[in-house]
Amino acid sequence: MNNENNKFKLLERITNKSARIGIIGIGYVGLPLVTIFAEAGFHVTAIDVSEDRMNQLSRGQSYIQDVPDAVLLRLLVSNLLDATTDFSRLAEMDAVIICVPTPLRKTNDPDISYIVSAVEQLALYIHTGQVIVLESTSYPGTTRELILSQLEAKGLRVGKDFYLAFSPERVDPGRSDWNTYNTPKVVGGITLDCLEVATTLYGSAIQRIVPVSSPEVAEMVKLLENTFRSVNIGLVNEVVLMCDKLGLNAWEVIEAAATKPFGFMKFTPGPGLGGHCIPIDPLYLSWKLKSLNYTARFIELASEVNLAMPHYWVQKIQDTLNEVGKSVNGSRILVLGIAYKKDVSDIRESPALDIIHLLQAKKAQVHYHDPYVPAFHYHDLSMVGVSDLKVALETADCVVIVTDHSFYDWELVARKARLLVDTRNATAQVKKQAYVMV
Repeated sequence: MNNENNKFKLLERITNKSARIGIIGIGYVGLPLVTIFAEAGFHVTAIDVSEDRMNQLSRGQSYIQDVPDAVLLRLLVSNLLDATTDFSRLAEMDAVIICVPTPLRKTNDPDISYIVSAVEQLALYIHTGQVIVLESTSYPGTTRELILSQLEAKGLRVGKDFYLAFSPERVDPGRSDWNTYNTPKVVGGITLDCLEVATTLYGSAIQRIVPVSSPEVAEMVKLLENTFRSVNIGLVNEVVLMCDKLGLNAWEVIEAAATKPFGFMKFTPGPGLGGHCIPIDPLYLSWKLKSLNYTARFIELASEVNLAMPHYWVQKIQDTLNEVGKSVNGSRILVLGIAYKKDVSDIRESPALDIIHLLQAKKAQVHYHDPYVPAFHYHDLSMVGVSDLKVALETADCVVIVTDHSFYDWELVARKARLLVDTRNATAQVKKQAYVMV
């Protein structure tokens, strides 16, 4: 088969939905992607190292809040989905999409070991006429420097024998308005043919495709998006610190500023950053730039401010208890919300975990409630949530609102809590405060 035939045959298989798609890494990014391609009519093979997850998936049991069991069961019955831990199945695939985690090491250096492992497996089974796309967030240059060199070492030529691209994931768990299907998909290919094949692949299942000139541009797009959020959240978190010094209500200031119809975008402060993206992705960019002898000052400063917020709120808890003659040591403190954002069950990098650690270090008796997380084990912290919220509110010396789930009745929380520290301003509407406009 000549080079042009490689491309045309693959494009034809994608267009008529006979292409087999394999997705490596079936988590918050991979599982929604599996369903969107399968619902578009492709046969999709989900591949993950977790036997438990793949067994669940094979039974039609979802472990991701945004993917209902009913959807998985329908796709399984239709023979459009199967799940496996067997990476040799990659040999059957026309398209392979990599969605593995990219955490930070304790030294804040990128941990790309999951990508490396996935590509090592892929290199064993890569074949002519295959398209490979990386979705895992990483520093600009990862696709070309790390993946391309490993795959070309097999004797195949990119853009001729196989096609390689990067397309950043844009998953925001818990949203109903924007999902994998209708969120615009940025794609950057190593060559123009790579770009054509990858955009055709995604365009067969996703509403709008945004092609860019290279994988490096696509990689940078993702980092810019999350750096934008990190820096602006760092800014409003610092506004909280400044308003505290000035004796002002930061949320009142932000709400009033948000009435300006131009030149201002509202961001809200809180107890710190959480999730897999915003606390981590900007540091990938910062790390890359350090290797080029450049300091990303905005990123470093925003990270410093955001990382300090759990300490700020623990001090607020301590001050609030001190005002009624209590110390943190021995006090019963109830944390409301353990997830990193409202109405999801994801606790990765949640600031609630830092707050709990800090309170426990001060010998507080810490309990928590979260309707989405009845129990958890994360790194070195394991806890079971309280079952009776009303009793927990009444018996706590101090209640700390960390995650403002829609589940909570804020009037009840404000009425039952002896002392209340609200990191999200969730109880603003029920507080007995009046602002007189003159």
